[in-house]
Amino acid sequence: MPVPAQDIRFLRLTEVPPEAILAHMRDPRVAEHMPLLTFEWTAETVTAFIAAKEACWGRDGLGHWAFSVDGDYVGWGGFQKEGEEWDFGLVLAPKAFGLGLAIAAKALEFARNDARIPYVTFLLPPSRRHLGALRRLGAVPVGEVDDAGAGFQKFRLETL
Repeated sequence: MPVPAQDIRFLRLTEVPPEAILAHMRDPRVAEHMPLLTFEWTAETVTAFIAAKEACWGRDGLGHWAFSVDGDYVGWGGFQKEGEEWDFGLVLAPKAFGLGLAIAAKALEFARNDARIPYVTFLLPPSRRHLGALRRLGAVPVGEVDDAGAGFQKFRLETL
């Protein structure tokens, strides 16, 4: 059931109970399109994950958020500096799979208002075949890249 964009909130990962992130990342449906997810998530993994994402905020002034709808955690994602590029990632819980476009649109609105982000990149695994939403956002394919031994389709979206 689609949720109006005004009900979507961006929080810091530290504002979400770690158990919610753990349950989310342990769901096998989440791992289907995450070729770099080759380990089992534990309480320790969640703690290290949150610390690493918070370090990005400290280093770059921007990073990943937790997403909530009506106060309910539905996933995480955001912008991470990869070299000179800002990559956008989005990892939703299965209950929120239909909210990707609305959440991405809100995040991209943020990017369009941030002079540090002239464009955004997206890396999608080859298993992602339904790319209409990404194209509707205005992203264009720029080729294929390798990240940690896994192949990804790379897209770019101008924000300025």
